[in-house]
Amino acid sequence: MATKVGVVSLGCDKNRVDTEVMLANLVAGGYEITDDPSQADVIIVNTCAFLESARKEAIETVLEMANYKSKKCQKIIVTGCLGQKFGGELFAELTEADAVVGTYQYDSICEIVANTLKGERKLYNSCNEGITFGSRILTTLPHVAYLKIADGCDNYCTYCLIPYIRGRFRSVPMEKLVEQARDLAEKGVKELILVAQDTTRYGADLYGAPKLAELLKKLSEIPQIRWIRLLYCYPELLSDDLLEYISNDPKTVNYLDIPLQHVSDSLLRKMNRRSDSKSIKTLFDKLQKRGIAVRSTFICGFPGETDETIEELQSFLREYKLRNVGFFAYSREEGTVAYKLENQVSERKKQKYVKECYKCQHAIAEELNRAEIGKIYECIVDEFTQYDGQYYFYKGRNYYMTPEIDGAVYIASKYKLETGNFYKVRINGALEYDLSGDIAE
Repeated sequence: MATKVGVVSLGCDKNRVDTEVMLANLVAGGYEITDDPSQADVIIVNTCAFLESARKEAIETVLEMANYKSKKCQKIIVTGCLGQKFGGELFAELTEADAVVGTYQYDSICEIVANTLKGERKLYNSCNEGITFGSRILTTLPHVAYLKIADGCDNYCTYCLIPYIRGRFRSVPMEKLVEQARDLAEKGVKELILVAQDTTRYGADLYGAPKLAELLKKLSEIPQIRWIRLLYCYPELLSDDLLEYISNDPKTVNYLDIPLQHVSDSLLRKMNRRSDSKSIKTLFDKLQKRGIAVRSTFICGFPGETDETIEELQSFLREYKLRNVGFFAYSREEGTVAYKLENQVSERKKQKYVKECYKCQHAIAEELNRAEIGKIYECIVDEFTQYDGQYYFYKGRNYYMTPEIDGAVYIASKYKLETGNFYKVRINGALEYDLSGDIAE
């Protein structure tokens, strides 16, 4: 019988792609994948180490999985960012882990599993800065796939550990991305979500200048792909030419995830961000003019944050009315420049600022959602939810909704719909962050 391997994936969607590559490698190596840890001979936990909370979750998950060792499980293997950044410490102290693996060894995962099963306890975390890329077993909805177009980061924001974990920015060659996208499309994927630590920088290292628009054009030529979505676009590289392409290409949806982190000039400088308040507002004026919806994230309570800078942030939100926003309390990470900055903010005040910002954004979201009633949107159907004897109900999304991150459109239909297909939906209700509607045909 084939050895059964269970895999738990933590962290961001970029980490999810790494997990999907690892799953494909395991299957190609003759291992059987199970989603039931009680049936696994080996359990792999692919970890995140970006924040203290993520590291805590990773350790707790490893300890939870170690409980299965008293049942069928023989070995626990820890992979990913935690193993890459803190491998030596983790290997020494987390004795429940039978192997600790960094972010550059996924191609060797079959050999690592085999050696671990033989009784070898070892740390694998070299720093060759390759890119995890190859065949994948999707863990998303069957009609949605993330396409990781680059790894690493050159921005060195003062609060961020990513360059110290993932290394310098490295793009995947364009021909490889197009080939993988075609393969995914042939397997039923209709929505591609492009991700990297800095998506807008794509190609600068390989081709001497950013080539995101050129990549989008090639991906748009794949017939089966209906939507292409962009996450993690740094504001300073959103050029007029790129915005022109996005707003005119029928397949690249008019939606951008732009992690601003703040709009206060003093805090942006301390964060080592490349933008300032004036350039951000100039960009958002252009986005509004083109009808491009925006999701963003903001850090609350960074060293030097005050009631005045929080009010400046909320004033920006009220002026530009972003569709989807996330707020996060600043996490003081040892090893970053910001760790040593003066004027650290208390945890109580950080949480207060987060709560205030969410209250502000909640009112904005309610206003935007009420204005949607009566409009008709093309929506993709993600899943069937129930049938009440008269109507079939589904969960779907319109163009400004990323799966598992943003809101959803709850759809009622008198006839069955096909998941993964697109339908015209008339919006007839506004919920807290979601919408409801019925089929418009």
